[in-house]
Amino acid sequence: MDMHDKVSTGMAGFDEAIDKLRLGDNVVWQVDSIESYKKMVEPYVAQARLDNRKLVYVRFGNHEPLLEDCPDIKMYPVDPNKGFESFATTVHHLIEQEGRKTFYVFDCLTDLLEYWYSDLMIGNFFKVSCPFLYELDTIAYFAIMRNVHTYSTIAGIRETTQLLLDLYQVNDKFYVHPLKVEQRYSPTMFFPHLIRGQEAISITASSEAAELFSSIHRGEERLDYWDVVFTKAKDALTLQPEQRETTKKLLISLLIGNESRMVELCERYFTLSDILMIASREVGTGFIGGKSVGMLLARKILEQDEEERFTPFLEPHDSFYLGSDVFYTYIVQNGWWKLRTKQKTKDGYFTHAPELKEKLLHGKFPENIQEQFVHILEYFGQSPIIVRSSSLLEDNFGNAFAGKYESVFCVNQGTPKERYEAFEQAIRIVYASTMNEEALAYRMNRGLFERDEQMAILIQRVSGDHYQETFFPHLAGVGNSSNLYVWDESVDMDAGMLRLVFGLGTRAVDRTVGDYAKIVTLDNPLRLPLMNYEDQKKFSQHYVDVLSLKDNTLTSKRLEEIIPYDIKVDQQMFARIDYETVNRLNELGYTNRPLPFILDFQKLLKNTEFPKLMKDMLALLSKVYDYPVDIEFTANFTKDNHFKINLLQCRPLQTRGLGHSVEIPKLADDQACFFSTKGNFMGGNVRLPIDYVVFVHTKSYLERNEQGKYAVARQIGLINTALKGKNVMLMGPGRWGTTTPSLGVPVHFTELSNMSVICEFASNETGLMPELSYGSHFFQDLVESGIFYVAIFDGQKEVVFHPNAILEKENMLASILPQSSQFSDVIHIAKTDGMEIFSEIVSQRLLCK
Repeated sequence: MDMHDKVSTGMAGFDEAIDKLRLGDNVVWQVDSIESYKKMVEPYVAQARLDNRKLVYVRFGNHEPLLEDCPDIKMYPVDPNKGFESFATTVHHLIEQEGRKTFYVFDCLTDLLEYWYSDLMIGNFFKVSCPFLYELDTIAYFAIMRNVHTYSTIAGIRETTQLLLDLYQVNDKFYVHPLKVEQRYSPTMFFPHLIRGQEAISITASSEAAELFSSIHRGEERLDYWDVVFTKAKDALTLQPEQRETTKKLLISLLIGNESRMVELCERYFTLSDILMIASREVGTGFIGGKSVGMLLARKILEQDEEERFTPFLEPHDSFYLGSDVFYTYIVQNGWWKLRTKQKTKDGYFTHAPELKEKLLHGKFPENIQEQFVHILEYFGQSPIIVRSSSLLEDNFGNAFAGKYESVFCVNQGTPKERYEAFEQAIRIVYASTMNEEALAYRMNRGLFERDEQMAILIQRVSGDHYQETFFPHLAGVGNSSNLYVWDESVDMDAGMLRLVFGLGTRAVDRTVGDYAKIVTLDNPLRLPLMNYEDQKKFSQHYVDVLSLKDNTLTSKRLEEIIPYDIKVDQQMFARIDYETVNRLNELGYTNRPLPFILDFQKLLKNTEFPKLMKDMLALLSKVYDYPVDIEFTANFTKDNHFKINLLQCRPLQTRGLGHSVEIPKLADDQACFFSTKGNFMGGNVRLPIDYVVFVHTKSYLERNEQGKYAVARQIGLINTALKGKNVMLMGPGRWGTTTPSLGVPVHFTELSNMSVICEFASNETGLMPELSYGSHFFQDLVESGIFYVAIFDGQKEVVFHPNAILEKENMLASILPQSSQFSDVIHIAKTDGMEIFSEIVSQRLLCK
């Protein structure tokens, strides 16, 4: 050991006892008071100043300052109120900035309990900061209060630190008892030492040592401070209403958050008993996340309806919540915090994400968390469950994060070991989805780059029943309290609408290939969307998403396979016999084929209370939120047409509103425009100038192979970036954002996020058709981003479409993106000075000229 690597504590006798400090040492003092800690800090700081060391004081506690203002001591105030990640990242950056051989004094770590209410997170902070300080050859003083923290927290600190020292004050005398002193040893090092001035007298006599320790209360095993707070809160149930309210607000701040519209609603609707019930079903500590809060709050609003309309129809829930602190603990205890810190920088935001994502898929959970996972699986038995993302920012006012993070079904079949491994991996997959490129881009685009985005998790029982070797609900879907996409001027936008499917709701939230959910306008549930009668089968649901109990996986089955099942209710509640196909088959001599069906839900919508109940439910939720809402739900029926609805999710529907009424210009010649249509648009009343039109040629696009079609999608992404800040209309055949290139251009939403207008047009000769997929995640993105949507069904009544108005203009692609000139045959960019798009909701007229 180089003598220059040895450092004095400022107490010569104690230096001798422990063979001095070493560069890289983290020194943790376990104390009874801040005054005691200060007694150890003062000589250390005095010696460091004498030795011309660089001194930094990290100030975050509520206790009196340990050091007075001094020109040669740099003080960094750090706000723990902003949460663990912000605090730990700020400290990391200041350590990085101050560099090697800096000497630190940190406030007492126990004060962090006042902000985080969690011993676990204090241990995590120490585990991420201590190794970094060690790497940089610093010396750092920390303190924790004795008999406050859990044994596991102390054990974690002991394992990580280089020195752990017990400091006692007995009868005005100070004793230091080293518990850990790394990489040095002497025969008396681990005896208690009486500190007297510069002396440190080793207490080696058994009688003296016994007398000293017998006078010290060492305490017993303690609960995490989080558990202490919630245990004490139970006592408040018997107190006066004002005291109960104060306790409730504290617990809401710990489980749900602070100062937001959602928190206001939670304080209004939840009782202290409700909050304690939620806490009893949480694994770990921290927030339960936006998706969980939205689901619980919506249920509470419906349960408290004065007319008691909804409670008889609500399926109970028995969900569990994986606290947001577990996400950080998983990262910290697997040793990835440094990588996480790099990824949180602007330079590393996208570049380090793939590496962190890969690691998140293969980590190990702490043993105490694993035990709680086992208890959850024992509780659910072999019932299928779903592991859903519930991040802090998710499903809140302003940020829906629709479809950005993963949800994973656990069919929950097999041995206990197999079921446990599948459950653990499902949680890892959700955690890893925080590093999905689309989620990162969403956060970046919405200015959330520096916000803590802890991932909590919602664990729900899958709603449904066993039918042969499958499991599914009778109905699932998405509901919106405001119908933003109308095709008929008689549609009441405020009545809301549903996007309905038979089976699991995955088909309702994703844009599916060649399959269509049932769109239900709740002012008139039997109203048909704009289509020809003969197209009803084509534009209906042909596949059903189910959980296969045999294969232990989510799968899709043809409707014809599912319809013969005994689903414990009349199948014709949901599907009617397709007599047109029956007659055609009979004409062709196929008389012994199974009966074909069309999923049109006519009996359900005509003969049950379901549509009215959903309309009333959406209206109440929207009224309480004082905002349009978007819900996800399932429903299960009995033979007597009774049903139960399981409300899975509720969030504010991000919409820019209808806008002021717009006068559509009168044209001398109806054909004198780029396009016009009646209905089939979304985005309210607009009058919007268009600077550029980006047009994808149908024929040239379809002539490309699959790889070529994906290449076109990537080019759209480059154009999206290049024309950011301009009013751009993007036009293409079929569906934007499809995962199937033969149905449209397979862009990610981030590749068209800067567009002002998205237009899908039909191509009759190729069969490519628009589909807004109302209620899908793609739809949510459009609405939330304020992108105007229009579908052009060329050839239909009251539709005018003149693509040549654009294609005759100069193609600007090569001048905007010189490296993309080889795509000029398929992508045409026209500068369109003076072009405007007009839309008017009441008359359902749209004009672009």
